[in-house]
Amino acid sequence: MVDTIEGKSERVDVRMTPTAKRTLQRAAAIANKTVTEFLLDSSLAAAFDTLADRRVFQLDEVQWAAFMAALETAPKDNPRLRKLLATKAPWEP
Repeated sequence: MVDTIEGKSERVDVRMTPTAKRTLQRAAAIANKTVTEFLLDSSLAAAFDTLADRRVFQLDEVQWAAFMAALETAPKDNPRLRKLLATKAPWEP
């Protein structure tokens, strides 16, 4: 998972308790990785999961149908929004 094409030039310092460090060391040893490799792989996996949760939405068939219906429905008339969009911005000449 670690990007090996790009050279390593950035550094991150992490402060933790001795107990947390020992736990990471044991987990890294079991995974046959250095602590750095273990931390980087684990944190990148968590980062990708977090980012995917904000870009990818999984819907069942009912939810998908409701989503598509909402997209296909014409927006309600909003005279205040129409007026706002027709108003020239204060910084425009």
